[in-house]
Amino acid sequence: MSSFQGTKINPTKFHKSQLKFYTFLVPLAIFMALPIIYIIFHAFKPIDELFAYPPRFFVQKPTFQNFVDLFAQTNASGIPISRYLFNSIVVTIIVVFLTILFSTMAGYALSKKNFLLKKTIFEINTLALMFVPAAVAIPRYLLIEKLGLINSFWVHILPLLAMPIGLFLVKQFIDQIPNELVEAARMDGASDFRIYTTIIIPLIKPAIATVAILSFQTVWNNIETSTLYVNDEGLKTFSFYMSTLASQVTGGNTVAGQGIAAAASLIMFLPNLIIFIILQSQVMNTMAHSGIK
Repeated sequence: MSSFQGTKINPTKFHKSQLKFYTFLVPLAIFMALPIIYIIFHAFKPIDELFAYPPRFFVQKPTFQNFVDLFAQTNASGIPISRYLFNSIVVTIIVVFLTILFSTMAGYALSKKNFLLKKTIFEINTLALMFVPAAVAIPRYLLIEKLGLINSFWVHILPLLAMPIGLFLVKQFIDQIPNELVEAARMDGASDFRIYTTIIIPLIKPAIATVAILSFQTVWNNIETSTLYVNDEGLKTFSFYMSTLASQVTGGNTVAGQGIAAAASLIMFLPNLIIFIILQSQVMNTMAHSGIK
């Protein structure tokens, strides 16, 4: 089992023949990193630099006042920022864990088990990739209303567990695991659950990392749920709060709200950046696997 490596897209070590690629990739990486650098510097700009003309890329007089104002304004609104962050963190952890669990279990069944309508179920999942969220907004609202999830904490979780792209990637990844490996485990008396936990899960860690990133970004940046399905301010998430920060918190003064909006944007952005940096190599390997039959 340890010898199974699949298709790896990332080189394991440096070689001088790679220098020709670095001459092109390094300037491109610097160019693509400029928006990230701008977001970081923008959060520490005082009000005069936020509206300076011509706009300044780098901050000249960095300040933490934007973050101080963010916490002060939130406390003054009645709902502390810790409540919004708590909602987002709890929802994100639950959704990421359950999405990984359901995607890996369903992927294992669709890849290594034989049952009626197996191909049809996977084709329906593949067909679901074609629909953008806006196309199913009305049916989704009607379904959520019928289930009685309106204005509840579960409305943040249950609708986001359906992740067709996650199941697609995991199933394609598990297809690369030799059937002989699974059959040998069955002959030794291993149950499906034992095969799933001791063979499948260790071999699909890159796919799990990819699903974790995709589900994390989906739920962490989700604004739609708090906007359409939640009326209780204490149940809304930090992403929704951030989207209304510049205008509502400052009483409609969007100019005064730009500083705290910049600080909140950095808080929202950093988790996405950190999790992608940690798991990005696994994402590349997963993409290589998913396109190979």
